[in-house]
Amino acid sequence: MAVSSKLSQTYHLPASQPRQHSQMPGGWCRQQLPQALGECHFETLCLDQDLTLVRSRYRPNRPLVEEAHSCHEGRLLVITLALQGRSGFCASDGSTLAFDAGQTTVTTFPASQGERRYEAASTVSQLRLLVGERLLEKYLGAQRARQLLGHGPLRQLARQTTSAASSGHANALLCPASQDHSGHLERHIHALSLLSLQLQALAPAPTAENCRLSADDIDKLQQVRDLMFEQMHQPLTVAYLCATVGLNEFKLKQGLRAHFNTTPQRMLLELRMARAHSLLQSGCQVAQVAYRVGYGYPGNFSAAFTRFYGKSPKSVFGPRR
Repeated sequence: MAVSSKLSQTYHLPASQPRQHSQMPGGWCRQQLPQALGECHFETLCLDQDLTLVRSRYRPNRPLVEEAHSCHEGRLLVITLALQGRSGFCASDGSTLAFDAGQTTVTTFPASQGERRYEAASTVSQLRLLVGERLLEKYLGAQRARQLLGHGPLRQLARQTTSAASSGHANALLCPASQDHSGHLERHIHALSLLSLQLQALAPAPTAENCRLSADDIDKLQQVRDLMFEQMHQPLTVAYLCATVGLNEFKLKQGLRAHFNTTPQRMLLELRMARAHSLLQSGCQVAQVAYRVGYGYPGNFSAAFTRFYGKSPKSVFGPRR
């Protein structure tokens, strides 16, 4: 009875309490919480200055409140993909957030303390992308970056069902990567693509006068991207995409150019190549990958892949399936 009562009590873990540190394959650094709390750890990977990945898996054997403290200077944009379970966060000013499986949450944080909260015997798995001010200024410009980050306490900018495109980039980031420089490059590409998907909605580029996009138009353009990701194995056409989401061809093409700075053909190619690279790394054969990303002939796929990445599909093979 005494043991059961103890495990039902909330455990408060201060930030000052030592964690067990270890290096993981691919450059990840793991921090393990005390084993007495259950299976609880998180891993960080610095991709670039002001761009950090964090993947975490917690299954505490008692209710857990973990004190967290940001070591970054200035404000952070944090994209959280909740992969499994439910958890919460309470900032030092009393602001709260909830993270639920299947949801993507975008927040801005000041450099302050807070608490992460977990239920007992419930598995929580998350992938977070931490983006600093300087990187946002690089891609958005100083004014748009300041507007996005805002001032004051924690701010929740967005919370929605995780899109198929975001899931694809997250899966690629969670897969074991090759140990050479190309593996680091691919992770960087997927991380920036994940960031780009959110910035396109939160801080879209100024729209050209001859292509004014309503909120409904932008939502349909996001649907186009998701449709390409979900059905890339099909021979997709512009006419089919237009009919499916309810946009005319002019609005689709001009909208993609204004909102995503791309064309339908280029967007589909980039999605196919990113998916192909991930499948090859996981051990799929070239012919399998070709059919799964929409190429009827493996030779055509190999030629397209080599043009896109500057290397052949066979050079990317991971462990065989």
